[in-house]
Amino acid sequence: MDNKRSLRQRLGDEHVAGYIFSAPFIFGFLMFMLIPMVMSLYFSFCKYDIQNPATFIGFKNYIDIFHDTSFWKALRVTVYYAFVGTPLKVIFALIVALILARDTKLTGFYRAAYYLPSIIGGSVAVAILWRRMFEPTGTINALLSVFFPGMTNFNWFGEKSAIWVLIVLTVWQFGSSMLIFLSALKQINKELYEAAMVDGANKWKQFWKVTLPLLTPTVFFNLVQQTINSFLAFTQSKLITDGQPKDSTLFYTLYVYRKAFPSMGKSQMGYASALAWIMLIIISTVTALLFWSRSKWVYEEFCSCWSWQP
Repeated sequence: MDNKRSLRQRLGDEHVAGYIFSAPFIFGFLMFMLIPMVMSLYFSFCKYDIQNPATFIGFKNYIDIFHDTSFWKALRVTVYYAFVGTPLKVIFALIVALILARDTKLTGFYRAAYYLPSIIGGSVAVAILWRRMFEPTGTINALLSVFFPGMTNFNWFGEKSAIWVLIVLTVWQFGSSMLIFLSALKQINKELYEAAMVDGANKWKQFWKVTLPLLTPTVFFNLVQQTINSFLAFTQSKLITDGQPKDSTLFYTLYVYRKAFPSMGKSQMGYASALAWIMLIIISTVTALLFWSRSKWVYEEFCSCWSWQP
């Protein structure tokens, strides 16, 4: 009996200790995640301007959104940014990872240097610096004028080119994906490459038949992660272009921000909450489609990749 009682007491003490150590996370999750989400869901069915009490109006906000031309413009810009920028970022990260996979004396330095943009790339300072670089009198035009004198005053923030300034910035932030690719490359069994060489496979075939198939789970992970991040991008659009010109760089998150905290007029927090929940549905749908496609192109195990013949 004493042994059973002491066992129960120890288990009870362990449970108490577990609750104590997990309390900060539980408190933070409730206060900064769950409760705000529930409140925003309620506000999405209300007319709410922060200053006055919320008034329940049902699905009016959602109906108005689908008749809002700015909503469709922001959604189109964001989808273009995500579906163009994300693949370019993942491909560039993979190329750099393949280059840095070779062990040299300066490999550690190069890896840290290439990862640095991902640490500071989303900061306010870098966004302002990026804007200055692409101004008509900025660094980019100054460098191009050396080789192309006619491009001294090229307007990088034109209606068609401004979005590409933001896409180049997100591609430049490839460091985190690159490190994940590097880790995956280190896990590939070298015996597979030796077997491929014995069968007569050159470097190019080794990449397509061994490296890439084994990296597809990592490609999938980076693709999902970076797609979500692209849909939630905000700093680039707000600080570099402010959605201009003619809303050609109006990201969805910036549009939500403008509705929630307008520079002039009353806040439309209820409308902004509805916009946020629509974005949640869109991101969930895109993520679900990516997971649905996983079985069609992600190699779960090395099986059907041993044919070296073209």
